[in-house]
Amino acid sequence: MHHHVDRNMFRRALPALMMLVLATPAMAADLPQDGEAVKEAGHPGCEGIGAKACVQRAIDAMGGSQRLAGIHSASYEAIGHSVLAEQSYRQKPFITSYERQKVTVDFDHRRLVRDVHLTWPEADPHAAEFDTTLVATPQGGVYRTGQGQSPCSLADIEKTGDTLALGPERLLLNAAAAADLHYAPSQWLRATKHSVVEFTWQGSPVKVLLNAYNHLPDALERTRTFKDFWYAWGDVDQRIYFDNWRLVQGVEFPTNRVDWRNGVWYASTQLIGPAFNGAIDAKKFAMDAATAAKSAQSVGWNREFNDNKRVVLAPGIELYQGAWNTTLVKQDDGVLVLEAPISGSYVRGVLAKAHSEYPGVPIKAVLSTSDSWPHIAGVREAVAEGVPVYVLDLNKPLLDRLVDAPHHLQPDDLQSHPKAAHWMVVGDHLEVGKGANRVVLYPLRGASTERQYMVYFPQQKLLYASDTLAFNEDHTLYDPELMYEVMQAVVREHLRVDTVYAMHQGPTPWADVRRLIDEAMRPPAAGKVPGPRPAGA
Repeated sequence: MHHHVDRNMFRRALPALMMLVLATPAMAADLPQDGEAVKEAGHPGCEGIGAKACVQRAIDAMGGSQRLAGIHSASYEAIGHSVLAEQSYRQKPFITSYERQKVTVDFDHRRLVRDVHLTWPEADPHAAEFDTTLVATPQGGVYRTGQGQSPCSLADIEKTGDTLALGPERLLLNAAAAADLHYAPSQWLRATKHSVVEFTWQGSPVKVLLNAYNHLPDALERTRTFKDFWYAWGDVDQRIYFDNWRLVQGVEFPTNRVDWRNGVWYASTQLIGPAFNGAIDAKKFAMDAATAAKSAQSVGWNREFNDNKRVVLAPGIELYQGAWNTTLVKQDDGVLVLEAPISGSYVRGVLAKAHSEYPGVPIKAVLSTSDSWPHIAGVREAVAEGVPVYVLDLNKPLLDRLVDAPHHLQPDDLQSHPKAAHWMVVGDHLEVGKGANRVVLYPLRGASTERQYMVYFPQQKLLYASDTLAFNEDHTLYDPELMYEVMQAVVREHLRVDTVYAMHQGPTPWADVRRLIDEAMRPPAAGKVPGPRPAGA
C-alpha cells in the first residue's frame, strides 16, 4: 500500500518546527543549574520545621528509622566506569576504565570486601582485564590476589570510610545524630528545589540535598582533599548524586551513584541486586594484620625526593632515578630542573638538591613536559619558589587552573605565599641555554603525545622523551604507539639520537628502542601473549 505524502503540510509546519528547535536552547538556559541557590526564603519541603525534623522527614521517606538502623549488612553487584582525567592523553573527552564488582559491606563490624574485575584501556593486548579483591576497614586494608596480600592504598581506606558512614544506608542517621546539624542555603538540583542540611563528619562539613517533594536525599556535597590522583587539586568540590531509586526490603534505596568533582563527571556506579542482612562469611574478610597496618602508614602521593639513584648522563647532567625521574642540567647561567612531579614535598627536595649540588648557582627554570596530573603535581612548588616553568602551549590552561586551585584545607607553600606563575610557553622548537649542555624543546604533536614535549641535548645526542618510554616485564614496549610517535618526531626534526630516557625509564640505547618498535609492528608469533603492563604505568 502506498501512502500519499502532503508536501505542502511539511512546508506549512516547517516554520513552527524551526521556531521550536531554535527555542530549545533558550528554554534550557532558563532552567536553574545544579547548585544554584533558591532565591525564596525558607526550606522547600521543610517549611516551619527545624533541620533535625527535616532530616527525620527524609528518613521516613526512605522507610523509617527502624528500617535504616536495622541494616546490618548490604551486598550487591555493581557495574561502573571512571574517567581517567589524570592521564588521558588528550584531556577532554577523557578515556575511561570499567569495573564489575561484587561487594559485601558489614556495617556492624565496619568492614567491607570488594571483588573487582577491572578493564584498563591503556593496557597491552590480552592484558586489559584483571581481577583483585579489596578487604578494608577505615583503619587499613589489603589487596588479595593469587600471589598473596599487599597493602591497599590510602584512597581505598578513604573510600571504605565513606561507604560505611556516608553511603545512603547511614548518611541520614549520621546527620540526625550530629550535634551541629543545621540548615544551609537551599539549592536547585535537576531543576527541583531542595532543602539543604549540613553537619560535620570527621572534621569536614557535609551537605545533604533533600528533595522538596518526595523528601529523599538526592545528593551529598562537600569540599575535601583526596588521597587519589585528585590530591593535586587541593580543595576539591565534590557532589555525589543518588538516583535510580528501588524499593529494597522496605527501604527506598538509590542504586545509582554519580561522582562529580570540580565540574568533571568523574565516575558512575550502578548497583545490581542489592540486598540487606544476608549471611556474612567471616572468611571473606580475612586479612593479614601487619600488611593492613602498612596501608595506613603509607604517605600516599605526598612523596619525598630521594637522591640514592644518581646517574651522571654527561658532565653537568645528573639523572635522579625513581618512580618519577628528575634531571638537573647545569648550564652556563644556571641550573635547569627537568620535571616537577608528584608532590610539593618532592619538588622542594629536588630544588634543595640543586642548590646543594651547585651552591650559589641560580635555578633558571623548571621543564614540565606533560599534562599527566602526577607529573605536574609539584609545579605549584616551583611557582611558589618563583622559578619560571616551561610548559607546552596546549597544557597552559590546565596548569593555570592547577596554580589557581585553592589549597585552604591543607595549605602548601603557594597557598601560604601566593605568587603569579612565570610560564615559558613552548609552541615550536625552542632552544634553552648555550654551551655544552644547551637543550632544545620539541613538541611531539602525535595522536597520543600531543600534550608532551621532548628535551634534546644536541652535543650528547641524548633525548628525554617525556612520558613515552617504559618496558614491560618481558622487555617489550609498554604502549608502542608512544615511542612510535617519538620516532616520527625524531625523524621530522632531523635529530641524531644515541640514547633516550623518560619519566619512568632510565637511559636506553636508541638502537634498542628502534628495534623494539620494529618488533611491535610485526604480527605476534603464534601462541605468544604479550607481557603484563609495568607496575605503576
